[in-house]
Amino acid sequence: MNTNFVILVAVTFVLAGLIKGVIGMGLPTVAMGLLALTLPPAEAATLLVVPSFVTNVWQLMAGPSFAALARRLWPMMAGVLVGTVSGAGILAADTAGLASVGLGIALLLYAVTGLAGLKLHVTARHEGWLAPLMGVTTGVVTGATGVFVLPAVPYLQAIGLEKDDLIQALGLSFTVSTIALALGLLRVDAWHAGSLWMSLLALVPALAGMQAGQALRRRISGPLFRTVFFLGLLLLGLYLAVRGLA
Repeated sequence: MNTNFVILVAVTFVLAGLIKGVIGMGLPTVAMGLLALTLPPAEAATLLVVPSFVTNVWQLMAGPSFAALARRLWPMMAGVLVGTVSGAGILAADTAGLASVGLGIALLLYAVTGLAGLKLHVTARHEGWLAPLMGVTTGVVTGATGVFVLPAVPYLQAIGLEKDDLIQALGLSFTVSTIALALGLLRVDAWHAGSLWMSLLALVPALAGMQAGQALRRRISGPLFRTVFFLGLLLLGLYLAVRGLA
């Protein structure tokens, strides 16, 4: 096993776990963004499955309202599953940099919405038709890029959840997305023994980073950290999109 590769994976997941510990999300986004600088997107996606699943289940089970959220959000989660499994072939067939461009654009959009502080509002009467649409769209983006956040995060922020319920809902969405991504990668034969082993190993630095991030969250300004985080994603997304088009 290449030592430089192991170091790359360890550093990537410590940083990704650190960010997730501070703001409650961002592990797959940061991991995909950094790993895709040196790895094909499909290979990068296989490495994040185990750390993403474990950290998101941890986040999901820490909240008080799992049953109520599952009943409310199941149409969205079903859409995520269908969209991700269907779209995984785009990620695995990245021969011309298409998935790299898609990942870059997804990161750019996510960063811009975060920096702009956009606040949307969805009324309860629109959730019935909007939830599955947001789920399928999130799933297709996930299947094509490995990034779980768009449009799931803005939608969940817009439906009026309280802080603790929002954190738990994000954990639910990201957990379903991780499972669906794993199934999609299996469907297109993107898994191999080495990637599973490295994904298991990546769990250790991811958990270490997450613990450090939770400690750091109590010491620094949340708004300042989020600004730096989104600026970093903006630059990273721009680089990936331009590189994929070159």
